[in-house]
Amino acid sequence: MELMEKSLTSEKRKYPRVNVDLPAKYSKTNLFFKFGRVVNASEGGLLVHLPEEMGVGQRLALKLFFPSRSEFNTLEASVQVVWKDIHLRKDWTWDYRTGVKFVNIPQEHMAKLKNFLTNIKRRTFCTA
Repeated sequence: MELMEKSLTSEKRKYPRVNVDLPAKYSKTNLFFKFGRVVNASEGGLLVHLPEEMGVGQRLALKLFFPSRSEFNTLEASVQVVWKDIHLRKDWTWDYRTGVKFVNIPQEHMAKLKNFLTNIKRRTFCTA
């Protein structure tokens, strides 16, 4: 029991993750041609499912699309790949789970992202 309690409390993140499901466009340049899906987010970065493999250290331009009822519609940021994993989907195609950290994000976008994440946490807490 003590070991189980320790493992549940031992993971302390600087920025807690929030589960989301948001479309994104990304590129190695600033021309957004390829699509991905953001599945969790934090103030420090994102977990993005991409159709292609990116190398650790690779920088990307990312444009994230939010639901129409949110405070803002899009967020643009420069991100850097910090880890990656290959995942086999149910339809037998590959999916590249890619952890990215924010490298450059406008302050007003970060403030809106924090607010968006806080609202999701509140709704999750109230409905759980």
